Amino acid sequence: MRLNQSKLLTIGLIFLFLVAGFVNAQQKKTDPPPAAPTTSPKETQKKDDDKKKEPQRRGAEDDQQAEKGFVEKIDTDVVLLDVAVFDQTGKPIESLKESNFQVFEDKINQRIESVSRTDVPVSLGIVIDTSGSMRTKLQTVSDSALGLIKQLRTDDEAFLAQFKAEAELVRDFTRDKRELEDGLNDLYTGGGTALLDALIATADHAQAKAKLRKKALVVITDGIEKNSAVKEKEVTKALQEDDVQVYLVGILDETDEPSGLFGKSGAKKAKDLLIRLAEDSGGRAFFPKDAREIPAIMEQIAKDLRAQYQISYYPTNDKKDGTFRAIKVVVNGSDNRKMITRTRQGYTAKGGSPQAVESKIRSAKPE
Repeated sequence: MRLNQSKLLTIGLIFLFLVAGFVNAQQKKTDPPPAAPTTSPKETQKKDDDKKKEPQRRGAEDDQQAEKGFVEKIDTDVVLLDVAVFDQTGKPIESLKESNFQVFEDKINQRIESVSRTDVPVSLGIVIDTSGSMRTKLQTVSDSALGLIKQLRTDDEAFLAQFKAEAELVRDFTRDKRELEDGLNDLYTGGGTALLDALIATADHAQAKAKLRKKALVVITDGIEKNSAVKEKEVTKALQEDDVQVYLVGILDETDEPSGLFGKSGAKKAKDLLIRLAEDSGGRAFFPKDAREIPAIMEQIAKDLRAQYQISYYPTNDKKDGTFRAIKVVVNGSDNRKMITRTRQGYTAKGGSPQAVESKIRSAKPE
C-alpha cells in the first residue's frame, strides 16, 4: 500500500513539473517584446539628418562616376605644361617627339617624364566685355562667341561670363551648347571696365569649378582698362597659379590719338597689355581689323587648343616654399626650321603663405 502511494506521489510530482513547464512556455509567447532603448530628441534628429544626407553623398559619387571618363587624375608633385609649337608661318608642328624637347626651370635642365599629343577635352570660359565702351560692338562680339560655342565638342565644357566694373556669371559650366547660346541673349552693356579684375575672377572660377585638367579663357574686349583693383603682375601670377591659358581678342579703336608727344595711344596701350597677358599664360592675342575676320580667329583658337603637346616632369627643386619658378621650353627640330613655342612662363611652388584672391564672380542679373 505504501509502495503504491509512493508511486502515485512520484507521478503527481512529474505531472506538476510538466504542467508548470507548459504554463511557463505559454507565458513567454504572450509576453510583450522588450521596450526599445529610449533615444533623446537630439539623437533622433541626428539620425534623420544622416538619412537625408546619405542619398546626397551617393548622388555626388554618381556624378563623379559619370564624369570619370573626362576627369584627369594627376600626381600633385608633377608639373604639367600645355605647349603649342608653330613654325614661322604660324602652322602647328605636330610630329615632334620627346627627344625634341628640353624644359628648363629656373635655367636648370629638367628630366622630362613624358610628352604626349592627345586631343583632350577642354574646360573653356567665354568672357565678354560688356562695358559701356562696347555698346556699338556687342552684336559683333555676340556673333563671334556664338561661332566659338558651335565649335565646342561633346566632351568639352564651357561657361559664359560678362564683365563691366565686375565679372558676372551668365551661364556656369555646361556641355549644353544651346544653354550657352541662350546665355548670349542675356548680355547687356553699361558701366565701367575692370578687365584685370575680370581675368582673375574668371580664371579662379575655371580653376575651382572645371572638371577637366586643361583650362582656357577666351576673352573678347576692347582692351580699355579703367576700374580694376588689381595690378597686371597680380593677374599674371593668378593665371599661372590657376594654370589657365588666355586667348584675348582685342577689338581696338585704331583711331585713338597718342597721349602726349611721346605717349602711346589708348589702342596701343591696350594692345600691349593684351599681348603680355596672353603670352604670360601660354595663350595668344588676336586683333581683328574687321568684324569679318573674327569667325576665322575663333576657328584658329579652337585649333590652337587642340594642337598642343602635354609635357610632364618632376622638378629638381622639390621645396614647397611658395616661390615662383620660371619655365622655358626649347624645341630642337631635325631640320633648320625656326620653331616658336607657347606655354606658361612659370608657376608658384606649393607652400608658403600666398595671399588669398578676393575677386569674385557673381551671377548676372540683367536690368
